[in-house]
Amino acid sequence: MQPTDGNRRIISDINVTPMVDIMLVLLIIFMVTATYITRGAFDVNLPTAANGGDVGESPIQISISSTGSLSLNGSDIDAQKITDAVAPILREHPDAQAVVDGDRGVEYGRVMEVIDILKTAGVRNFAAAVERVPAQAAP
Repeated sequence: MQPTDGNRRIISDINVTPMVDIMLVLLIIFMVTATYITRGAFDVNLPTAANGGDVGESPIQISISSTGSLSLNGSDIDAQKITDAVAPILREHPDAQAVVDGDRGVEYGRVMEVIDILKTAGVRNFAAAVERVPAQAAP
């Protein structure tokens, strides 16, 4: 039996402070790495623009490499399969915005072909991803 003087008591509660600290650290790590995970399956050299805005997160992320290869949400895909792959996303998010990451070396016709396929699939909102550069001062 433990001594029971007036100043001592047995702590029987679980201390959750260390667990909360660990969860916050993990949350921060996931938030930082999430932007790298959601990028396309291959490297895309985006065109630069001084006035491009942030496109934000989107459930439909199409990347077009300089060779014309396509990637939907990080997975390689053929142009013919885009409509089938986008249909379940549009059922869940009918107003989803498609973000098109077109490499600066890709032909303009290829980008328009992909946008046309997405329009046929039912996508109504589009955004073009660009790499922001600082605006140059006017002379």
